Amino acid sequence: MIEDKNQQRTDLSQLGEFGLIDHLTKHFEIKQDSTVKGVGDDAAVLDFKDKQVVVTTDLLVEGVHFDLSYVPLKHLGYKAVIVNLSDVFAMNAQATQITVSIAMSNRFPLEAIEELYAGIETAAKLYGVDLIGGDTTSSTTGLLISVTALGTVSKEDVVYRNGAKPNDLLVVTGDIGGAYMGLQVLEREKEVFKVNPNNQPDLEPYTYIIERQLKPEARQDIVKLLKDLDVKPTAMIDISDGLSSEIIHICKQSKVGCDLYENKIPLDPQFISTCEEFDIDGTTVALSGGEDYELLFTISQEDFPKIKANPNLTVIGFMTEESAGMHLVTRAETKIPLKAQGWNALSKDQ
Repeated sequence: MIEDKNQQRTDLSQLGEFGLIDHLTKHFEIKQDSTVKGVGDDAAVLDFKDKQVVVTTDLLVEGVHFDLSYVPLKHLGYKAVIVNLSDVFAMNAQATQITVSIAMSNRFPLEAIEELYAGIETAAKLYGVDLIGGDTTSSTTGLLISVTALGTVSKEDVVYRNGAKPNDLLVVTGDIGGAYMGLQVLEREKEVFKVNPNNQPDLEPYTYIIERQLKPEARQDIVKLLKDLDVKPTAMIDISDGLSSEIIHICKQSKVGCDLYENKIPLDPQFISTCEEFDIDGTTVALSGGEDYELLFTISQEDFPKIKANPNLTVIGFMTEESAGMHLVTRAETKIPLKAQGWNALSKDQ
């Protein structure tokens, strides 16, 4: 939250569009055999041979999806890649390439965009994806980032949202809700800082949930884990818009119902204590918070013995006939209809 007033500032106009692209992408290495030609020509050239290709894209807009008063640009670049890779992994695919397009206002010098691309480069290296193109342009409304991710998957391995069957088990990776509570902490500290700029925030008690918000990870490991366990999900989706919204997506597209058990939802201790501090119901946050980028999937009951001892996976419910509806089974063993109350990018109130 403290800005260094003595930073070096190189105006982007000194480089021009193509000079800027060359400058930002010169350290990116090609790792994928499928990348024949990456950045530097009119278009990238890819060769996927006998694989199916999955493509996904996301647009992040300053003031809607991120607040630069507490989001470091390097973290933002990293997260912009991760949110797309998560969608690729939700198809049971391997991520291979990304394109990155940015629009920025003249308040951003070269050094700021370098920071953004340092985060993008770190994500590309860690997840083994190639940057193969994109675009840069000016903006009158701050910073916009659009990332497109590509991946490959064998025809027999691809998983959609519409394959869940009644009696399938509902499984989630990791823990839920931390990203939303990390955002609440950051928003609170921003308000405190605005009142007293000399007040330095103490974020030590919230390190895990703040990292879940600022630097999430996509669950590439789960795709490999499931393959190693010889488990193919019947349906899968990533949790970007809240647990309840994602369950409803699977149910509607698979034409099934669901019983989700409140006492089975995995919650981190730091998340629980922060909910208590803010006097917020943890289950409500877990259902509606979003931005966790965990994977939610269904499996046949026959596969349960293969996953039951794995610490990365938690069975949180099971699928029912469509006529039975979609319900949360509370700790008091009452059933409440599930509602989609997660993030709505087009809502004027968010």
